[in-house]
Amino acid sequence: MASKGYSAVGLNEILTEAGVPKGSFYHYFGSKDAFGVAMLESYFEEYLASMDKTLGQPNCTMQQRLMHYWQQWQDTQSFQDCQGKCLAVKLGAEVADLSEAMRQTLQKGTAGIVARLTDAIEAGVAEGSLHIEQKPDVVAESLYQLWLGASVMVKIVRNKQPFESAMVLTQQSLNAAS
Repeated sequence: MASKGYSAVGLNEILTEAGVPKGSFYHYFGSKDAFGVAMLESYFEEYLASMDKTLGQPNCTMQQRLMHYWQQWQDTQSFQDCQGKCLAVKLGAEVADLSEAMRQTLQKGTAGIVARLTDAIEAGVAEGSLHIEQKPDVVAESLYQLWLGASVMVKIVRNKQPFESAMVLTQQSLNAAS
């Protein structure tokens, strides 16, 4: 039951290591794609809840909340530890061409992130802590794409310079002082 581009041997190795019989896996998941979708849905549910908590911090301006979000991104997405990293970064390019169902789940999850960033930017503009030159949704999408790219570059260059550059551009885009 191998999907295009997926290794049946890889799944067998994972199931053996986890001590899960192949039949049990397929009892709960109709395919590897269905497992991937469930994994991504769970990831984005947790990620968005964490994002809501960060962007909902009391006694902070929206500028401070957004800068905290980006700082958390830097702190959790370093090249030194590969556990708990952004699945959109890790899987986006790899599965988008192989699984339409997982691509759609990634698209829905990342759209949720951009929507929250858009709302936060709109709130920051309304309270006066942020000043932007483009529409909030354009700024939010551009910043998210910037940070995804920076995350990939951090893995390539094995230092945090891409995050430092992303933070400078983020502050400039939001007209936010550090």
